[in-house]
Amino acid sequence: MSTIFETRIKAIGPEAENMIEEAGMFILFGDGAPDDLAQYCFTIDNKEVNGEIQPGGQLLIDGHAYPITAVGNVVEKNLSALGHITVSLDGSLESSLPGTLHVDVDYVPVLKEGALIQIVA
Repeated sequence: MSTIFETRIKAIGPEAENMIEEAGMFILFGDGAPDDLAQYCFTIDNKEVNGEIQPGGQLLIDGHAYPITAVGNVVEKNLSALGHITVSLDGSLESSLPGTLHVDVDYVPVLKEGALIQIVA
């Protein structure tokens, strides 16, 4: 298993956790998210992507694996440039938006400051 991306959550916007509960998604963003978006984001500390993110890989949150089911066509570009992607917890086999990573969940993740997020192949 090779690690394509690894980061930690360093800040949580006041509305970020509500997005998981209400919309079934969460937003990652590196430093410098626009103010109107930052309140909905989990701020991360790394933007380095080492490889191709694709269905069949896994998103790990503090070691718990969520299978990747679909990858928008700008996920890697946005992640490496801005640290920005949306993670949809819907298990869709087709990407709804170019910057969205879709994962299948057995239970909804709890994201806390310091949580380790990894993408592996």
